[in-house]
Amino acid sequence: MVSSPLHAADLQASAWVQRFAPLVGPGEVLDLACGHGRHALLFAALGHDVLAVDRDGAVLAQLAERGNAHVQTVLIDLENDAAPGPSWPFVPQRFAGIVVTNYLHRRLLPLIVASLAPGGVLIYETFARGNERFGKPSNPDFLLVSGELLQLVAAATSPLRVVAFEEGVLEQPAAAMVQRICAVRPSMAGTTEILPRI
Repeated sequence: MVSSPLHAADLQASAWVQRFAPLVGPGEVLDLACGHGRHALLFAALGHDVLAVDRDGAVLAQLAERGNAHVQTVLIDLENDAAPGPSWPFVPQRFAGIVVTNYLHRRLLPLIVASLAPGGVLIYETFARGNERFGKPSNPDFLLVSGELLQLVAAATSPLRVVAFEEGVLEQPAAAMVQRICAVRPSMAGTTEILPRI
């Protein structure tokens, strides 16, 4: 398979992820549906070991060719419906940070939250209802309903503390309706995290 050439936009980290990446403490980061690895490379540059997961072997090969020793690529199709439940190979592993952008598979959402270590940071940004006005994705299966990420972190067995949440139209890099959240799993029950200024 011939891989397509990379464009600068393929490697430009999301402004949302760049803003909150410094909150992630020491430990491994999971970049879920990593694509060309723009966020894997960002976290590697910040000193993290990164598990970069995608179902597209061609983009993972391109990422591996860039040869960053802190980035391990893993080819997994997390939406394989042959199994009775969602495929989630990261149990009992816990991550210091989990980043997800432009990807939604609802059956995985509780598993993603459950895979955060104490003190772990979830940085999630994807398309929301209303994006059909701007183009794809337009299928409601791939668009968050209003407040869905807030409901997700509040419903967790150990609820996460929301650092920031936004929902609305993004003009750059292209017009889109998005929903995004940064949330932290408390280190211990009843404690308050002291977060650095960002």
